[in-house]
Amino acid sequence: MEVPEAEVFPALRGKVAIVTGGSQGMGKATVSIFLKAGAKVVIADIKEQEGQEVSKELQHLGESIFVKADVSNDQDVQNLVAVTVQKFGRLDIAVNNAALTPDKNPLKDFDLAQWKRILDVNLTGTALCCKYEMKQMLKQGEGGSIVNIASINAFKPQPNMPAYTSAKHGIIGLTKHAAMEGGPHSIRVNAIAPGAIFSEMSAAALEIMGTTHEEFAPQVSYLNRFGYAHEVAQGSLWLSSPSSSYVTGICLPIDGGFTAK
Repeated sequence: MEVPEAEVFPALRGKVAIVTGGSQGMGKATVSIFLKAGAKVVIADIKEQEGQEVSKELQHLGESIFVKADVSNDQDVQNLVAVTVQKFGRLDIAVNNAALTPDKNPLKDFDLAQWKRILDVNLTGTALCCKYEMKQMLKQGEGGSIVNIASINAFKPQPNMPAYTSAKHGIIGLTKHAAMEGGPHSIRVNAIAPGAIFSEMSAAALEIMGTTHEEFAPQVSYLNRFGYAHEVAQGSLWLSSPSSSYVTGICLPIDGGFTAK
């Protein structure tokens, strides 16, 4: 069932945002909705060609630039924030969405190199982004909003994904800690836990699990369907906007009711 994109109001007019992992899926949808909401957006991704193409494709919606960045690399993340400030003068919002696809072995057989790479990108990369984003927001002294993208795996582990599940659990703790540090400075830090969302990553995960979208949907949603990237992006928009001004330290499930099952 196709779900139309909700109307977007200019809730982010005059704001500057970073979206990591912005070249595809939920990241690309977030870039699109943020531009429609009036923000200037820095698209960050390790995939340079795809990121440049997204920036060009969405240029009719507003102003964006692409910055190549591996979020697990300290220098890359520092550079990402520095380029953002050089180009747009400030940083108000960040959606830390970049992540690797899940692993595909039970814990008893996990591959150490793969474990380290997933933790480096999905957890340490998110922490590095929070570090340098918060530093810039503190320097500005006007608050800000950070949204970290977790997963329903942070609440209900799925088979054969020990590294991915561990990293996403870690993002919940990281978010709570960052919210505690940022709160006195009006820097709000929240997380979103997407459920079963149509994406390249969900397709890979379902292949690992040996099932299909149609077979799996009733198990993971009271709505009996997968979600769409734009539905997750709307959550990031709300958490980044003044509409959620008294919300910090939470993890918002966008999962069709999966965590209520």
